[in-house]
Amino acid sequence: MKLRVETEVRATESREKVEAAVKNIFPTLKLELVGRKLIGESTDVTALSKLHQLLRQQAILDTARATMFANRKDNTTEFLLNKQVAFVGKISFTDGESPLGPIKVHLEASDIERLIDYLAPRTREGKPVQELNSGDIH
Repeated sequence: MKLRVETEVRATESREKVEAAVKNIFPTLKLELVGRKLIGESTDVTALSKLHQLLRQQAILDTARATMFANRKDNTTEFLLNKQVAFVGKISFTDGESPLGPIKVHLEASDIERLIDYLAPRTREGKPVQELNSGDIH
C-alpha cells in the first residue's frame, strides 16, 4: 500500500494551518514543503486510520466508496478533500472547486478493491456489511 497526499500552500495561507488541515486527517504523515506544495507519503496502512475513523463517524461510507471506485484506475484511486473542512477535522469530498484548493489523496495497492473495502466497505442501512482489519491490507 502506498499513500501520497499533496496540497498547495497558497500565498494567502500559512503553512502551519495547511499542515494542520492535512494532519487532522492523516496525523502520522511527515509533510515536506516542495516548492509551494506540502507532500506526505507513507507505505504504512495505519496512516489511513484517522480517515477510516472519520468516514464512519460522519456516516459517509457510501459517498467515500462511490468516489474511490469512480476514480479507480488499475491498482490506484485518488480523490480530493476540501482543505477548509479538513482544518476543522472533518471529511468532505470535492471536485476541486475550492478557493484554497483541495487536498489530493492518491492510494495505490496491489489489491485496490480490498483497500477501498477497508476504508469504505459496502453498507446495508448505513452500517458496514463486513469490516476488514488494517492487518489485512498490503
